[in-house]
Amino acid sequence: MKYILVCSVFFMLFNWGCQSPEQFDVIIRNGHIHDGSGEAPYYGDVAINADTIAAIGNLNRAKGKLEIDASGKVIAPGFINVLSWATRSLIEDGRSLSDILQGVTLEVFGEGWSYGPWNDEIKQEILEGQGDIRFDIKWTTLDEYLQFLVNKGITPNVASFVGATTVRQVVLGYEDRAPNQEELEQMKQLVQNAMEDGALGLGTSLIYAPAFYADTEELIELAKVASGYGGRYISHLRSEGNSFLEALEELVHISREANISAEVYHMKAAGKENWHKLDSAIQLIEDLRSSGFDISANMYTYTAGATGLDAAMPPWVQEGGLDQWVKRLKDPDIRRRLRLEMTTPSSEWENLYLAAGSAENILLIGFKTDSLKKYTGKTLAEVADLWDKTPEEAAMDLVIKDHNRVSTAYFLMSEENIRKKIQVPWMSFGSDEASPAPQGNFLKSNPHPRAYGNFARLLGKYVREEQLIPLQEAIRKCTSQPAENLKIKNRGRLVIGYFADILVFDPQTIGDKATYAQPHQLAVGMDQVFVNGLQVLNNGVHTGVTPGRVIRGPGYQDFSK
Repeated sequence: MKYILVCSVFFMLFNWGCQSPEQFDVIIRNGHIHDGSGEAPYYGDVAINADTIAAIGNLNRAKGKLEIDASGKVIAPGFINVLSWATRSLIEDGRSLSDILQGVTLEVFGEGWSYGPWNDEIKQEILEGQGDIRFDIKWTTLDEYLQFLVNKGITPNVASFVGATTVRQVVLGYEDRAPNQEELEQMKQLVQNAMEDGALGLGTSLIYAPAFYADTEELIELAKVASGYGGRYISHLRSEGNSFLEALEELVHISREANISAEVYHMKAAGKENWHKLDSAIQLIEDLRSSGFDISANMYTYTAGATGLDAAMPPWVQEGGLDQWVKRLKDPDIRRRLRLEMTTPSSEWENLYLAAGSAENILLIGFKTDSLKKYTGKTLAEVADLWDKTPEEAAMDLVIKDHNRVSTAYFLMSEENIRKKIQVPWMSFGSDEASPAPQGNFLKSNPHPRAYGNFARLLGKYVREEQLIPLQEAIRKCTSQPAENLKIKNRGRLVIGYFADILVFDPQTIGDKATYAQPHQLAVGMDQVFVNGLQVLNNGVHTGVTPGRVIRGPGYQDFSK
C-alpha cells in the first residue's frame, strides 16, 4: 500500500512538472506594481491577453509571447488627462506624442466647448479660423467626431463632455440673451442626444463669450438633463479671481438644483490679490465632501494659465462672434472705452489682463497669421514697445491683425498654491492643452509647456524631488480617482479583467523638460506604454500603433442593437 501511495505521489508531481506553462500575450515582469488604489506598491508581474489584464502576481511559471523586464521600474495604470485640448492635435498626428511620453492613455475633452453637436454655421466658422492645422469636417454630432478620430487612427482612448457653450451656440449663436422656452428645449434635446451617445456629462467655461451670456438657471436646466443619465457637471468657473468664491458657490448651487455631481476645472485662485482665497475654497469643498456632497477638482502643475487675448477684454465687445469683435476694435470710441475697462478692476467680468499684474506677465504663444509668428514667445509688453503703443492698444491690434483670439499665457498663480492643491486628496490632473509632437506644423506655434510636461512634472518635481505626496498617491490621482469620478468602468486600476492600459516608467528619471521659452521638449523616463493591450511605446519610442477607442459615459445607449 505504501509503495502504491509513493508511486501515486511521484506520478502526480511528474505530471505537474510536465504541464505546459500558462501562456499570455504579454508579461511585464519584476516591477513595483502601483495598482492605482493608492495602497503601498508590491513586487510582481502583470500579464495581458488581448485587450485585458489577465493575471497579476508571481508569474514565474508562465510564458509570454512578449516579455518585458521592469526591474527597478514602476508598473502602473495609464493616466487620465481630465482636461485635454488634443481635439485638433490628434487630427494632425494621432500618436499623441507629448502625452503618451507622460503615460496618458485617455484624453478627456469638453471644457465648455465640444467638437459636436455642430451646425453649418459653426462648421464654417471653424474652417475659416483654421491656422497651421487644417482639416475637413466630416462630423456633426460629438459621437461622430470621436468615432472620426478612432477611424483615422489614434494612440490614446478619447472621451468627452458635451459643451454647454457649443449647445448654446447651435441654438443662439453669439447673442447675449436668455433662450426662450422653445430654444431652451432645443438645447436640452441636444444635451440629451449627446448623453445617449456617451458624453460624460455637461461642461461649461463661463468666462468666455458666448458662455458668459448663460445665466445660472439656464445651466441648471441643462445640467438636469445630464444628471438624468448619470453624468457629471464640470466647470471652468465664472470667476477664478475677484469673484472666485462666489463662482464656486454658483457651481455648488447648480449641482444641488440639478442633483448632479460636480467638478471644478483647473481649480485656481488667479491674481496675487486673490491667492489667499484658495484656502477658503479648499475648506468649502472639504466641508461639502464631509457632508456627502460629490464634488472634486482638477489642476495643472504650473503657475501660468493659457488661453487667448479674449480673456483680456470684456464679453460685451465680443458679442456676435469674431467678425463683430474685430469690427468693434477698429472703432476709436470703443477702443477708448475698452482701454478704460481693461485697466479698471471689476467683478463684472474675468479680467486676466489685470490678474496677470502687468503686460510683462502676458506671453504671446500662438498666431494664425504667418506675418505675426515672429512675435511668438514675446510678451505683450515687448510687442507694445516695438509698436510704440500701450499694451491695451497692442492687444486690440493683435486681435485685428490675426483675426483671431491669439493664444496667450498669463502668469496668474502662486507656487505655494500649486503645492497646496497637489496635496489635496480629491484633486486630479488635466493638462488643459493639446498633445503635439516636436515636429512639423506644431513647431509653428508655442504651446504652454504643460502640453509636454504636466504629468511628468508632477512625478518628477513634486513627488520625487519635493516629496509632497507619495508616488502611490500621485498615481491614484491620475488613474482610479478620475475614472471613478467620471464613472469610467474597468479602467484606472491594475485589476484582472480591466482593460490593459498600462505604464512602465523609471521613478528616478521621469520628469519634464519643456519650458516657456522652449516648450517643444518631450518628457523623459517613460519606458513602456500599452493601450488596450497593445504596445504603443517601447523603450521610450512610439511603435506606430494606434489602438485608441471611444470611452463612453454612463448614459450611453447603443441604438444599433
